[in-house]
Amino acid sequence: MEKKKKRRWPLNLVIILLFLAGIALIFNSPIRDFIISQNSSRYHLAKVSRTEIEKNEKKKVSYDFNAVNALSFQSVLAAQLNDQPLPVIGGVALPDVNINLPIFKGVNNTSLMYGAGTMKPDQVMGQGNYALASHTSSGFAGINQGNLFTPLQHVKDGMMIYITDKANIYEYKITSVRVLNRSHIEVINDQANRKMVTLVTCETRGSEDRIIVQGDLTKEIAFSSAPKDVLKAFELDYNVYYKPGQ
Repeated sequence: MEKKKKRRWPLNLVIILLFLAGIALIFNSPIRDFIISQNSSRYHLAKVSRTEIEKNEKKKVSYDFNAVNALSFQSVLAAQLNDQPLPVIGGVALPDVNINLPIFKGVNNTSLMYGAGTMKPDQVMGQGNYALASHTSSGFAGINQGNLFTPLQHVKDGMMIYITDKANIYEYKITSVRVLNRSHIEVINDQANRKMVTLVTCETRGSEDRIIVQGDLTKEIAFSSAPKDVLKAFELDYNVYYKPGQ
C-alpha cells in the first residue's frame, strides 16, 4: 500500500499544479484589473496638488511608443514590482461613459497601464491637438470593464471630454469616432486654427487597429470656479465598471 501511495504522489502533484494553473487562468483578468485599479487610484487627481503638477510638467520623460508592450497579466505584475512614481500633470474625464483617469507626462508601459499618457512632448492643454493614449482592458463575466480607455468603444459624437491641470478645465465636444490602423499616426498632428483633443486606444486588447476619438474645444473654465457637475466628473473613482446605457 505504501509503495502505491509513493508511486501516486507525482501524479497527484501534477493534478494539483494543473488545478492551480486553471484557477490562475480563470482569475487572470480580474486580478490584473484589480492591480490596475489600485495603482490608478494612487494618482487620483484629488491627491495631487497644482504645485506638484507644475513640477511634473518639467520632468524629462519618454515618448517612445515602440517601447510600449501590450497589456497583459505579466506586464502588470512587472510594473507592480518596478514601482516608480509617475509624473501626474492632470486628469481626463468622460462622464457619459464613466472614464476618469490621471494624465501622465509621456508614454511608457506603466503610465499607459495606470492612466493616460501624453503623446507629444510639446502639447499644451487647450491648444493645438492635445493627444492622449491609454490601454484597453478586457471585460469579465459579461461586464464591460471600465478600466483605462476601454469604454471609448461606447462614446458617440456630441459627448463631452474634460481635461484639467487643476488650474483650468478644458471642455471638448466629440466630433469624430473612428477605427484606424495603428499606422495612421497623423491623427495626433496639430491642425491649423483648430483647438482639439485626440484620445487613442486599441480596438481590442492586442489589436493592430486603434479607436480614435476626437473633439473640438468649446469652453475653458477656471478650476476654482467650475460648475459642480463638471468637477464631479473628476471625483469619480478610477476604473469603475461601465455598462452601456447606464
